[in-house]
Amino acid sequence: MALLNFKKRATETEVTVNPEVEAFLQDYSIEVMPRTAQKVEDFRELLPAGTRVYIAHIEGTPIEDMVATAKRLNDEGFPVMPHFPARIIKDEATLADWIARYQGEADVKQALMLAGGVAKPHGAFDSSMQLLETGLFDKAGFTNLHVAGHPEGNKDIDPDGSMKNVSEALQWKQKFSERTDAKMALATQFAFEAKSIIAWANGLKEAGVDLPIHIGIAGPAKLQTLIKFAIACGVGPSLKVLQKRAMDVTKLMLPYEPTDVLTELAAHKAANPDFNITNVHFFPLGGIKTNATWAINNGGESARPAQQQG
Repeated sequence: MALLNFKKRATETEVTVNPEVEAFLQDYSIEVMPRTAQKVEDFRELLPAGTRVYIAHIEGTPIEDMVATAKRLNDEGFPVMPHFPARIIKDEATLADWIARYQGEADVKQALMLAGGVAKPHGAFDSSMQLLETGLFDKAGFTNLHVAGHPEGNKDIDPDGSMKNVSEALQWKQKFSERTDAKMALATQFAFEAKSIIAWANGLKEAGVDLPIHIGIAGPAKLQTLIKFAIACGVGPSLKVLQKRAMDVTKLMLPYEPTDVLTELAAHKAANPDFNITNVHFFPLGGIKTNATWAINNGGESARPAQQQG
């Protein structure tokens, strides 16, 4: 009997909430794709009310699927921020059509602009800056425009491994933020090493880029899954954190959780309130439900799902 009780206790998740982490996780966002969103019966059972949900637009995904996913999420009460990957948008007329569909069918008022991981552009655009320059988002009255940030650089933009082109693009986006009515922010690629994230964020501020940063964090997942994504996305210094963990036989089979990196970032934010990382943006690489459950267990009252909130 005692053995059975022990097993029951061992499977129960009891996490003592760190108040700094709880504060840091407030108003977190999460990313989905149409095919992953279909696996979730009701997002209100997983996400806090008002959670911003980004919808990743992968090459080959029909715009109809993107808009339908946006409408479903909006109907469930979540503000939606679809990706607009420049290199898969044929021309300005296509961009205008996408904006009109998102607005007319799903009441979308927010967008994440990025170049997109496609080697050869499908048409007129190859950068997020060109999308912004069309003026179509401002004309449509979008309230929030986010652009991509790369804490560890981007080999597609800077093949030599430097941060030169990425840095110049950020300076341009900073200037654009000063002439648009929309609120702008950086939504970054995921990283695993807090010290390099902090150094990068501080470096941006020193360079005059003061856009709020929504730091990309990989949600709980198998270690092998994260290493595969990290290599595919060109994540650099952070990959060493995963490789070091993989060399520890006692941790190799355990799922990775973002507790350590978020605890360190949260402590830095608590000690430096003007730190320019303002929000956490989750990439649910191990599944949306798994990621949301981790956030519920570590985020305290503000992370309670919408259906459980009064």
